[in-house]
Amino acid sequence: MIDLNALSLKELKQLQKDVETAIADFKDRERRAALADVEAFARERGLSPADLAALVGRRTRRPAAPKYANPDDLSQTWSGRGRRPRWVEAALAQGKSLDDLAI
Repeated sequence: MIDLNALSLKELKQLQKDVETAIADFKDRERRAALADVEAFARERGLSPADLAALVGRRTRRPAAPKYANPDDLSQTWSGRGRRPRWVEAALAQGKSLDDLAI
């Protein structure tokens, strides 16, 4: 057992880095072993990697609900995600806040 109280700060920080590296390596080994098990299981049943990939599919993000609206044209809205529309930038330049534009 390591006596942590006997170690210097430099030694403790090195030990911390070594432990973090060991944990990451362990997780990587476990992940690779699990993937090998899944691949072997699929191969035994005649499935290809393409068959497995088709099962996963891509996760689609549903559109976010609008949080802000242009007070001059209520049909112009913004969800708060991504780049700010020009009308938001213009309103902020005029001294308004995002709270003023909230729906």
